[in-house]
Amino acid sequence: MTSDPYAAAQASAATLALLTGQDRHDVAVVLGSGWAPAADALAAATSTDRPSESSRTAEVALPELGGFPEPTVAGHVAMARSVQVGPVRVLVFLGRAHLYEGHPVESVVHGVRTAAAAGCRAIVLTNAAGGINESYRVGQPVLLSDHLNLTGRSPLAGPNPPDGYGSRFVDLSQLYSPRLRDLARRADPSLVEGVYAALPGPHYETPAEIRMLRAAGADMVGMSTALEAIAARHLGLEVLGISLITNPAAGLSAAGLDHAEVIAAGQAAAESIGTLLGQILPGVAS
Repeated sequence: MTSDPYAAAQASAATLALLTGQDRHDVAVVLGSGWAPAADALAAATSTDRPSESSRTAEVALPELGGFPEPTVAGHVAMARSVQVGPVRVLVFLGRAHLYEGHPVESVVHGVRTAAAAGCRAIVLTNAAGGINESYRVGQPVLLSDHLNLTGRSPLAGPNPPDGYGSRFVDLSQLYSPRLRDLARRADPSLVEGVYAALPGPHYETPAEIRMLRAAGADMVGMSTALEAIAARHLGLEVLGISLITNPAAGLSAAGLDHAEVIAAGQAAAESIGTLLGQILPGVAS
């Protein structure tokens, strides 16, 4: 990664265009733990019998783009796909980097900044989350209405952004786009909304911490998304967040917490999530 993370994103976007044959993308999707099969379901739902050259799907290994670290977490794949979904060209990241892997914030949000440099005007950030709201069930998708960033970090800390970029004092009053949430609910009226708490991890929370988070207004908890959402909003992207509830949070079930079960829950819901994305994405960039 260069000392200028914005220049690094521009370079990655240029390589992406070269390797995919697509000059620009309209919408980006970041898939959470175990969600990689959702990309297959999305491609299948939007495929045609005789795709044109402009609608073809291309796949690129993220390290080839520069600035992307190799994931060290099971359930995350170091690949990106360029897919045509109706009228929009979608850039799908099959995995993400996390703070707890030892990566700097710039690496964690590099995918978001690359998507913006590639022309994306909106991004869908998905994640696996523990359910704090006891009405949530395992396997249920929940729209993010807001978040609590408890990582102690910000992608906008440090030097001022270069000329041509917005102020680092970005307004997060409507971080998760009301328009995109309405669009998602039109696709699936059963979707509910909640507040996502982002902690640094990698350990799971204690029952006392979950009680604290509930008192603070959190409905679900995870270890990603918040920093990416902040970076995306700074660059002017509309943000849609979707959590998949993969387990009850600590202290809410007699069962212990296990990352393998998180991945399994994501894989079990992947096809339905891919179908949901296929319904939402054509209207996201309108």
